[in-house]
Amino acid sequence: MTKYEILKQYFGYDTFREGQELLVDALLEGRDVLGIMPTGAGKSLCYQIPALLMSGITLVVSPLISLMKDQVSTLNQAGIHAAFLNSSLTAGQYRTALSYARQGRYKIIYVAPERLLTEEFLTAAMEMDISMVSVDEAHCISQWGQDFRPSYLRICDFVEKLPKRPVIGAFTATATKEVQEDIEVLLNLVNPVVLVTGFDRKNLRFVVQQPRDKFAATLSYVEEHSGDCGIIYCLTRKTVEEVCEKLLQRGYSATRYHAGLSDQERKDNQDDFLYDRRQIMVATNAFGMGIDKSNVRYVIHYNMPKNIESYYQEAGRAGRDGLPSECILLYSGQDVVTNQFFIDQMEQEEMDYETAALIRERERDRLRKMTFYCFTNNCLRDYILRYFGEYGSNYCGNCSNCLTEFETVDVTDAARSLIGCVKECRQRYGITVVLDTVHGADTAKIRQYHMNGNSHYGEQKKIPVYRLRQIMNELLIRGYLTVTEDIYSLLHLTEKSEEILERQEQIFMKMAKEQQRIPKEKQEKKQRTMSGGELSGEDRALFEKLRALRMEIARQEKVPPYIVFSDKTLAQMCLLRPENKTGMMRVSGVGQMKYEKYGTRFLECIKNA
Repeated sequence: MTKYEILKQYFGYDTFREGQELLVDALLEGRDVLGIMPTGAGKSLCYQIPALLMSGITLVVSPLISLMKDQVSTLNQAGIHAAFLNSSLTAGQYRTALSYARQGRYKIIYVAPERLLTEEFLTAAMEMDISMVSVDEAHCISQWGQDFRPSYLRICDFVEKLPKRPVIGAFTATATKEVQEDIEVLLNLVNPVVLVTGFDRKNLRFVVQQPRDKFAATLSYVEEHSGDCGIIYCLTRKTVEEVCEKLLQRGYSATRYHAGLSDQERKDNQDDFLYDRRQIMVATNAFGMGIDKSNVRYVIHYNMPKNIESYYQEAGRAGRDGLPSECILLYSGQDVVTNQFFIDQMEQEEMDYETAALIRERERDRLRKMTFYCFTNNCLRDYILRYFGEYGSNYCGNCSNCLTEFETVDVTDAARSLIGCVKECRQRYGITVVLDTVHGADTAKIRQYHMNGNSHYGEQKKIPVYRLRQIMNELLIRGYLTVTEDIYSLLHLTEKSEEILERQEQIFMKMAKEQQRIPKEKQEKKQRTMSGGELSGEDRALFEKLRALRMEIARQEKVPPYIVFSDKTLAQMCLLRPENKTGMMRVSGVGQMKYEKYGTRFLECIKNA
């Protein structure tokens, strides 16, 4: 079989996506590869297709049990023999799977990095014909990555022990230049073919809000999207419990996931979400890595994450099928305090004091850049892409900033008041005290600190506090002021501060003409096709019938519905209305194996619609 025949027969696609074929060809030629591709870009196909064409076994090193189960289930549904080896198996199941692996019954085996150097696995590996080792979530090998896992450092040792060196593929969705270099060095990649397809996910709309009542904002959104699946990320277990309980009390189909739950409850709750028995998952960042649920239409961050890498990875769990989806971040100042606390409490095992201190400082710098994302009035998509080293037009037309009408305002006078206040009080206070002073607040704290005697007291009382805070944020973003990393964050001057106070430099900034809002969809919800168009009423009715059939099949086969067919595939069936096998095989996502399993039933459903 050729790579094109495998692509169609097992995976149902007629053509490769951007970058996939380059990596497939390189692996088939025996070249190491490093693929940095956004979530939903089809990284797994880049090693699964070569695995089926190579003579031996492909080992896929994967960090999470849920990721392995999901991938193996998808492959088995497509008619590909695959297995996983991890702690979820009993001793008997593990030995049986290892025995089958020795016999060459599997083409693809997923294995946890912790297993690689165990005596039992290593002995078995010596008897296997291993053609390729593919490292999924490869950023986990870097100490400077957001998900560093020491067990990933064992991969290179494992490869060196094998009788012959297999070709190595490394894949990740999020990697800065520094992390990319770490991956190449620590995996000992030999003259690798490196592909960075870009980090942009054009189907995702990015939104930042600063609501007074986060739950009210969340509830409003969930009400408007009551038919959609979504994830709500929270920073703490307590917040997860509170948000989930409130949603359940209001009759929403929600469940929860965090490290404080038992293994069984986490598994059951995750399955409820994956199998569409629950529509909303409320979770900490313990949930999600490797979850391939394709029909997540929104991801709400109830709290700001600790860095851009984590945010983009979590937000990227929306719209994996390429259909329009939304990523909403609800920011408050307390989020910064909570993340700072987590950084201070970080445990750095097997590291000397200097290294641990350096890692904490880098985490603080990442937190600052994440915070600035919440403040910026520029294009949110462009801010993220620039963080990863890409440069766009600074206007995407599909984020809350680009969809908000701004005006350029001269804020020099207010900026001088704020910076002058910080200088006069000898840099002893934080943001709130300085804002209250300049605004002329008559609070107990202002009187206690004698800030009502500051010469800048009340200078900007005509400007609303929220506007003054926006100006303060702009000064922090542009380096005219900074905050300390102490227990109490204090405002300090910088070298640039004097440019405002002494050189009479002017400062202009973009300000929203009206308060930012999440763009409202039409009251009548419409399913969208993969091209971004909208299904007609008749097509929408068929779409719901196909979804019902998919759910029925999924329950019979005990697999998540998206493993049968994705929403995108169902939407295309509605548009093309195939009448026979030839027509059905033209639908993206329908391959020979899946047609043999399900094709007739879906054709019958379309015919009777």
